[in-house]
This record gives sequence, structure tokens and C-alpha cells, in this order.
Amino acid sequence: MTSLDKPTDREDLADQDTADRAVTEAALFEAFGGVRGMVETVVPGLLFVTIFTINKDLHMSAIAALAVSLVLVVVRLVMKDTVKHAFSGVFGVVFGVVFAMMTGNAKDFYLPGMLYTLGLSLAYIVTTLCGVPLIGLILGPVFKENLSWRTRNPGRKKAYAKASWAWGLILLAKCAVLFPMYWWADTTKFGWVLIALKIPPFLLAVWLTWVFLAKAPAPIDVFAEMEAAEKAEQEAKVARGEGGARHRREA
Repeated sequence: MTSLDKPTDREDLADQDTADRAVTEAALFEAFGGVRGMVETVVPGLLFVTIFTINKDLHMSAIAALAVSLVLVVVRLVMKDTVKHAFSGVFGVVFGVVFAMMTGNAKDFYLPGMLYTLGLSLAYIVTTLCGVPLIGLILGPVFKENLSWRTRNPGRKKAYAKASWAWGLILLAKCAVLFPMYWWADTTKFGWVLIALKIPPFLLAVWLTWVFLAKAPAPIDVFAEMEAAEKAEQEAKVARGEGGARHRREA
């Protein structure tokens, strides 16, 4: 290798690193819904607390939140876009509306989401302690690596473990703020604090995940491996067929 080759190699490594980071960023946006997914998560709750702050009408607030959730799903369907994030928002709003209507307490609109957040935080922590970090289970199919990181890519498994710890502890800290407020704060104050805590913890967790994965080894594309193995097998069959035909002609 000459001295002229070295800068080229460094440039190639830099380009590959940039490409890997771009792939990681795109995968995270796909997995967590991106900006649009965040908007769909915030808008129903924001509408609920805004209307309730103005007129203290639980029924009107609940109906408005449910209606806007359904509109977001319809927009996704019309645009032929993925609806998983919008549907998850609808289910959360439906459960919140049911809880609030049953108890007559507007704060209970937020209770299902809080319980889900608490359960999710524990799931991140427990799965990491068990050696199968949840964030790896979520992102493995997105990166086309499935579970190959568990046994074949230890550096990537370590990154997934760090990211899962980050998600678990951040969500647990969020719960540590919200659950006490659920008991002593009034509905309006509690609702606005909850809305304020919707996006920042999520962005922090996504950013830390990106940092950990950007420094990790590249994912192993198991789908490409399967396609290559299948292609090699087909070529071997063709070669065996041609060899058999040639042998019969010679005979």
C-alpha cells in the first residue's frame, strides 16, 4: 500500500461509517414512527387536556380525543401509509376514555398510558437482565438481522443492552414523576405535565439508542445470507444436472 492509498482507505471508511449511521437513523425512524408518530401520540392527549382546561367537560374532552385519533388513522389509510403507530394511539385513547367514563375522573384518561409506560420500562430492564434486550427484539427485524446479534454479533448485543437499559431507566424515571402527581395534583396541572413529558424522554431514549448503535458493529443481514445460500444451492443443482447430462452423453 502506498501513501496515496491511505487517504483513500480513510475516505472509504468514513463513507461506510456515514452510510451505517444513516441506516441506523432510518431504522430508528421506521421503528418508532418518526416525527409523524410523535405527533400522533401527542395530539389526542393535548386536545383532551386543552378542552378540559377550558370547560371542565370530561365527555366533550374524551370524545374530541377519540375523534382526532380516528381521523389520524383514516388519514394514514387514505395515504396508504403504515397504520401501526396510529392504531396504537387509538387503542390507548379508547382505554383512557373507558377508564375516565367509568370512574368519572378525568385523570383516569391518562392511567392506561401510564400503566403501559411502567410495564414497558420493566420489560426493557427484565429482558436485558435475561440477556435478550427488548430493543434488540424490536430493531432486529428492522435491520434484517433478526436474532443473529445474540450469538454472532456480541458487540451489537452489548449496544442493544445499553440501549434497553437507557429506555428502561428513562421510562421508569418518567413514571416516578407521573404516578405521585396522579394522586396529589389536580387534573389540569397533571395533564399538562404529562403532555410536557411525552416527547423529551422519548427523544432522549432514541438519541441514546442511535449513539450506542452507531458505535456498534454493523448488523448481519440474515436475509441476504439466506438468499445467497438459496442461490448457491440452485447453482449447485444446475451444475449437478449439467454434470449428469454430460456423463450420460459420454456413456
